[in-house]
Amino acid sequence: MTEAPQIFDRALLRRRQKRALAQGFADFLLATVVEELVARLSAVQREFRTAIDLGGPSPMLAQALAQPGRDILRVADDPAFAGAGRFLLVEEETLPVPPASADLVVSALALQWVNDLPGLFTQIRRSLKPDGLFLAGLVGNSSLSELRASFTVAEAEMEGGASPRVAPFGDVRELGRLMQRAGFALPVVDYETLTVRYDSMFGLMADLRAMGATNALVSRARKPLRRGTLIRAAEIYAEGYSDPDGRVRASFDIVWLSGWAPHESQQKPAARGSAQMSLEEALKAGRKGD
Repeated sequence: MTEAPQIFDRALLRRRQKRALAQGFADFLLATVVEELVARLSAVQREFRTAIDLGGPSPMLAQALAQPGRDILRVADDPAFAGAGRFLLVEEETLPVPPASADLVVSALALQWVNDLPGLFTQIRRSLKPDGLFLAGLVGNSSLSELRASFTVAEAEMEGGASPRVAPFGDVRELGRLMQRAGFALPVVDYETLTVRYDSMFGLMADLRAMGATNALVSRARKPLRRGTLIRAAEIYAEGYSDPDGRVRASFDIVWLSGWAPHESQQKPAARGSAQMSLEEALKAGRKGD
């Protein structure tokens, strides 16, 4: 079996997340995602007695979903991320729970850091009971495009070449394909772009540090960023991404995933050849009615 490529330095990411928690976690983006996940779940007309909150340094989602009669298990890779409820400490990117043991698996802003997302999707699918639901929000691939572009140009100008500064987050279409490959029924993938404004690029970078979300790429440059390059990147950012009031924009694409463990009660696509009218006949009928 081919080992998944190591895109993210998970140990470094974990250290930065723990530091962010200790120094004052910036949770505004997480709070937005949690609110939307709770709203999406509330629109589903069924009960979820057993739930798993997968990954992430904050127990905010588990707390928001807590209600009488619902058993929620927090699953993460460090005790510092436990929160007050039930907690399972896991090794990197694993979900060691019995098959078909959960009605619901949820995740908020954690899956974008996973190296082996196809493997984790398969584990999530196996953990769900028949007709169980997987619901997640994660950072998408166009996030922080302004920061990425500014650093690329600044490093090319000042240092003769650019190193990776912003992670290659998941593409919507590819995430949909991965959900199908993992065996989810009725998979749905959509996204929205959230725009946050700052006085300067440095305000954005301070928030990313306070989220524990600074550069954790395995392929990141190991030498410190030169002060001149950093200042030039901020100038480029201000020149290209400012509003009339002088504040700069930062875009976060949030991708929403939902999928079900297969069950015989679920709606299924019609079998090939079962249509009562051919496409040609339908088109002819439509033209007659014009």
